[in-house]
Amino acid sequence: MTSSSSHDRLLDRLGEVAVRIGLNIAPGQQLLITAPLDAVPLVRRITEHAYRAGASLVTPFFSDDEMTLARFHHAPDAAFDVAAGWLQDGMANAYRDGAARMAITGGNPVLLSNEDPDRVARANKASSLAGRPAMELITSFAVNWNIVAAATPAWAAQVFPDDAPDVALARLWDAIFLASRVTVDDPVAAWADHNATLHRRADWLNERRFAALHFTGPGTDLTVGLADGHAWAGGSEPARNGIVCNPNIPTEEVFTTPHAQRVEGHVRATKPLFHQGTLIDGIEVRFEGGRIVETHATQGLPVLERILATDEGASRLGEVALVPHSSPISHSGILFRNTLFDENASSHIALGQAYTKCMLDTDGQTPEQIVARGANSSFIHIDWMIGSAEINVDAITQDGGREPLMRHGEWANPV
Repeated sequence: MTSSSSHDRLLDRLGEVAVRIGLNIAPGQQLLITAPLDAVPLVRRITEHAYRAGASLVTPFFSDDEMTLARFHHAPDAAFDVAAGWLQDGMANAYRDGAARMAITGGNPVLLSNEDPDRVARANKASSLAGRPAMELITSFAVNWNIVAAATPAWAAQVFPDDAPDVALARLWDAIFLASRVTVDDPVAAWADHNATLHRRADWLNERRFAALHFTGPGTDLTVGLADGHAWAGGSEPARNGIVCNPNIPTEEVFTTPHAQRVEGHVRATKPLFHQGTLIDGIEVRFEGGRIVETHATQGLPVLERILATDEGASRLGEVALVPHSSPISHSGILFRNTLFDENASSHIALGQAYTKCMLDTDGQTPEQIVARGANSSFIHIDWMIGSAEINVDAITQDGGREPLMRHGEWANPV
């Protein structure tokens, strides 16, 4: 474990990387930050680096697990159909005016697992509906945005349950620093090299223009058609405001937009899903015509079923991502119980809203035209993991041929 002085130095590096690599914030740009209360030390470092980079105003919004639980324990039933739409509208307006977005993740991954699943699902749906205007701006990359992590006591206790609280917290911070590439002498250069590697893989996939991906392995035989005019992306990407940003720190994936109507077969999750404080484990689903028509889970099934009922697009895919099983996060052997990390240890799919950034030639097209090309539309976007060392992926070419893409979780074609 790192010493106190080393921890402070690495925390400062993480704040610098979040601003310089994650956001690449522009002089004069405003920044909105959402974070759990326990992340205040990292928020302060990010704020300092943002102002040093020329930010005009940094505005934080904090959440608190105890206040969230108070709602579930004491609020009237009707309260779970209510969300702070006024706040979400204000955030959407800020993004329309050019503000950057940063989310710091680190809450208790099972905070709501013992709460009424109907109330959890209703609260999630209300939040998703209220947040749709802001979410559409993020998924279309209207502005530069980033997600980064802060270790918290509640999260650390879930990841390292056998350790004393202070040891668990220190171990989680160490894992975050390592995965976020801030333990090296020059993190900014390390991120430039890593982004170049992800760009080469995405460029190769874009050159090949595959029609579909076929995932096979234990419990999985799934064909994911790719949207018409899809584009692969990974690592740093230019937002529509012209600023190149790294949306996720860490990141190991290349990803694109599947065709919402062309997904067939069955798939078994290879890691549990921790969604807004609820554990959903043992997921197995079957797709027909792009839509989930059969759903199973060994834990959290009622919440999963309510998620799928959020809207018509919630039971269809909005993203497919490829991650080698040998990624540093997978190699760590840690189940982070946090999607930002676990999705970068495994190939994954996402239910709900598509990233229209991963579509070619969308300028001037209406939302209806983009949907007709296969991009899904939904109030949600939820990633869950389907990759492992036992999963193979074949690419299906435009003429129906097949090429090995991944074998036993690793790339079959070096680039």
